[in-house]
Amino acid sequence: MTPPLDLAPSAPGAPRREKSSGGVKFYLTTPLYYVNSKPHIGHSYTNIAADALARFRRLEDREVLFLTGTDEHGQKVDKAAVQAGRVPKEFTDQMSLSFKDLWKTLNISYDDFIRTTETRHKNSVCRVWIELQKKGDIYTATYKGYYCTPCETFLTDEMVRQQVAAGQAIVCPDCKRPAEAIEESNFFFKLSKYQGWLTERIEKGDEMCILPQTRRNEMLGFLRVNKLEDLCISRPKNRLAWGIESPLSTEHVTYVWFDALINYISACGYGDDKAGDRFKKWWPADVHIIGKDILRHHAIYWPILLHALGLKLPKLIFAHGWWVQGGQKMSKSLGNVTDPVEIVRHYGVDSFRYFLLSETPFGEDGTFSEEALISRFNTDLANDLGNLLHRTLTMCEKYFGGEIPAGVSKKSGSVLRNHVNVLVPVLVPLMNKLAFSEALSEIWSLINEANKFIETSAPWTLSKQGKTEELKKVIVPLMEVLKAAAQSVWPFMPNTGEAIWGQLGIKEKLWETPFKKDMWGFFEKGGKVSKGAPLFPRIEVEKK
Repeated sequence: MTPPLDLAPSAPGAPRREKSSGGVKFYLTTPLYYVNSKPHIGHSYTNIAADALARFRRLEDREVLFLTGTDEHGQKVDKAAVQAGRVPKEFTDQMSLSFKDLWKTLNISYDDFIRTTETRHKNSVCRVWIELQKKGDIYTATYKGYYCTPCETFLTDEMVRQQVAAGQAIVCPDCKRPAEAIEESNFFFKLSKYQGWLTERIEKGDEMCILPQTRRNEMLGFLRVNKLEDLCISRPKNRLAWGIESPLSTEHVTYVWFDALINYISACGYGDDKAGDRFKKWWPADVHIIGKDILRHHAIYWPILLHALGLKLPKLIFAHGWWVQGGQKMSKSLGNVTDPVEIVRHYGVDSFRYFLLSETPFGEDGTFSEEALISRFNTDLANDLGNLLHRTLTMCEKYFGGEIPAGVSKKSGSVLRNHVNVLVPVLVPLMNKLAFSEALSEIWSLINEANKFIETSAPWTLSKQGKTEELKKVIVPLMEVLKAAAQSVWPFMPNTGEAIWGQLGIKEKLWETPFKKDMWGFFEKGGKVSKGAPLFPRIEVEKK
């Protein structure tokens, strides 16, 4: 097959530091990724989605803090380090770099990358322990029951009771692997104390929203049917030494999930007296983007923990679907994961980003295949967007020597003009609910309308007839469409947006050019195009 043109980014790559724009703050997060093995397509999906949202908010002139990072404690990491012949810290140092390298490859413009082994995070975790103890929400007890080492979680009494009643072996309900019977003294957080409060908060949805709606219903159903058990938040050092030591006991370390969730507040300064107003500025988070498999931790444990600390809840928790292959979820344990670096090497980073965000609604499961990616590439990117750009700039060069006629924009293109001016108002509510595929469909609706406009206007005929003024009113509106398309597609496909921007001859930096209320009229004073090679040459698949 013929590989796509490699679009080199013209803007600085990740990481991108948060900067003061004077706009309203927007704080979004991804989960912390566990470093027991290399990153895969599932990690890519979450961060690409978060990146698209962060970039869109920047074009709205919002002041953005986009947080991602790595979760580096726990038994699985300890075991992986031993298998690699390294001490845990050395192992996690190496593995966290593999995530940073992937985010650079995928053009992820995060503002902060936090590791749970950092001092700032450890200090926040210890502060949380102390605050909860002051409030009387932590106690010690002996735990006797079943524990899943791969998931690093205790099975509830109800889980065990149901399996015993069915005459089954005791296995973890999540990973289906055998659970281990243990008895040990630990610290517990009074999760059960707040069940009624949380149920009411989710029902009202006025402070914290859970999307998609099916996930909200799932959490409410769980809370109404089950009685929450208090959360074990420690592990004895004689069983696990690799963790953040509890400030209440030198014999215990912090449970990895309790540790990891706190990153969302430790990153913006919780418990750091030197951080000044930073925490007050950024908290609460505007969006937590997570996979649906960790929804319970974020929609039950996390809001209760925040409430117990006297902190505000995140405004939105969005749990996206999985990518499946051959009818099964892609997972490390099943060994059916797709390497995102290989996909990018074959098809280009923007093609990969576009496919993941356009192929299926963000809250649903999607089926990944290279055949589907190639189909999207050839149809949407090569035929629609790439063709519109190349033929428009070719006509501008042919008919006007590459000069964009001045004084034409504001008196032409009524149909396209209306579409361009309503594009951002249509995109904003879609991006507010993370409807990425719908947002891209709206952008492509404009692109397809412009392609049809070329066919119905027949500029080649106008040229032959010497109708120069009418010809200008075809070419200039197409330039306006391409400018709007470059700007609106940039959050999803940054290299592509910048490449189109550059070929249109625009000197301003795209990522520093926020959306305007009236998007039409950019080329009223004219301009000069700089046509390059086609952005998306069709991928020719060899017939077998």
